[in-house]
Amino acid sequence: MKGNYLYIIFLLLFSLSFIDCAKRGFPEGGPRDTIPPVIVRSIPENYSTQFKGNEIRIHFDEYIKLKNLQQQLIISPPLDNQPIIEPFTTARFIRIVIDDTLRENTTYSFNFGNSIVDNNEENPFEFFKYVFSTGSYIDSLSVVGSISDAKKRKPEENIIVMLYEVNEQFSDSIIYNKKPYYVASTQGNPGFFSIENIKEGKYLLIALKDNNNNYTFQPSVDKIGFVEGFVNVPTDETFHLTLFKEIPEYRLVRATALNRQKIQFGYEGVGDSIKIELLSDTAEDFKHTLLKEQKKDTLHYWFNQKFERDSLFFKVTNRDRVDTVGVRLSRTPADSLKLSALKTGVFAFDELVEITANTPIKNIDKEKITIIDKDSAVVNFKLQFDELYNIIGLDFEKKEREAYTVTFFPDAVTDFFGAVNDTIAFRASTRTMADYGFLSFSIVNPKPYPIIVQLVTEREEVRKEHYSQNGETSFYFENITPGNYYVRIIYDENANGQWDTGNFLKRVQPEEVIYFPKLLDIRANWTLSETFVME
Repeated sequence: MKGNYLYIIFLLLFSLSFIDCAKRGFPEGGPRDTIPPVIVRSIPENYSTQFKGNEIRIHFDEYIKLKNLQQQLIISPPLDNQPIIEPFTTARFIRIVIDDTLRENTTYSFNFGNSIVDNNEENPFEFFKYVFSTGSYIDSLSVVGSISDAKKRKPEENIIVMLYEVNEQFSDSIIYNKKPYYVASTQGNPGFFSIENIKEGKYLLIALKDNNNNYTFQPSVDKIGFVEGFVNVPTDETFHLTLFKEIPEYRLVRATALNRQKIQFGYEGVGDSIKIELLSDTAEDFKHTLLKEQKKDTLHYWFNQKFERDSLFFKVTNRDRVDTVGVRLSRTPADSLKLSALKTGVFAFDELVEITANTPIKNIDKEKITIIDKDSAVVNFKLQFDELYNIIGLDFEKKEREAYTVTFFPDAVTDFFGAVNDTIAFRASTRTMADYGFLSFSIVNPKPYPIIVQLVTEREEVRKEHYSQNGETSFYFENITPGNYYVRIIYDENANGQWDTGNFLKRVQPEEVIYFPKLLDIRANWTLSETFVME
């Protein structure tokens, strides 16, 4: 009995020693796992030939999961039906079930990008590619090159580069409704591409910023780049593609009544020749006018008659395109005249003070507009009016550290409906010349003129520009708000004073844009001098 007690006491002490150890010995963890998963076997083996089945299994040495698979996976040639790819959560293998009829004697590749990660630390198995052939050999030819953006300094990420086989079924329109023969992506290496496992042949090479992820060109949302002519594979040439956004073909998008006397016509494409004709019956004194929004492809059709009917019918003409549309009228009262400043606060010395109105401006009485400085001295000004955009511009000489009051007295502005403004005042002020920076910029060896030389922000917003038709090589930018800028040069090939984009079907490339590679630090009260030697 005594021995039993001793045995029980011994067991209690032994158990307590483990509890004590547990209290003192919390594990602090080892080093973080940084090793990606490892493939232990594939069925069939990677780079197999004579592939006849519809299922692939790829086994790993640890549990894995698939992350952002839809964005990362590139299948070349693309399949009509997306395969089933597991796991949906975690597993030690990837299972691919192909629900499609594979082409004969064709090499297929499944590029997983960085989508395969381990379950614990999400270490990626980078750019794994599974390749097989339905024929007796793996195609091994390739096409490589680079990509740039037509206007931006850097190319966007995840550009799709595609090859269409030029055969008896080929036509230019194929890129709008058919998937390509081969496809690759710039993921992981923006600006560069390599399409691999290609067979010998003639191809059309294009690049897409494929915003719908459907491997076809949708001009309304996608950017495109193309190589002129065709690519003959095999080739040692390195190709370059410039991405651009096409101006879509003109079409009338919508016509909506915003109030009883204002209808909005929205369109896509070039609408510089749009004419709007009202087909419905009108009163003898019927009048109308058109305004355009500055930042939208939208026209506002104003009319003076208050119709009692429910709808109006219009003929909208733009060059050779004619649309007839009916618009259901609104019962919302028309706007009352209201003036507003496009900008208030601090103005640069060469900047206009601009005023607009919410109804069409038809008459401006300059004698009823005054500008006075902080000493109440009257300032002379020149008046400008942009009838299309409904903007009054006031141009006057500005002094340093000055405050100005711009006053529109009653009847200064009369609108389309005969309404006039009440007294309204706007404020504008200036800094000193020393608060601004200046840039002296010279170009050596430019291409043929004309050129547009622009000063742009890091977000590529235009702040200043010069247009040169006569061979100038030196440009001076004044009154620059301190900050970081780039200089952008546009070769204006058609001499219309603006950058023009390209068009795939017409085989027109966008006008060339070149950035001075250095980021310019424009400082207050300082003139920076730079020279761009162009190759």
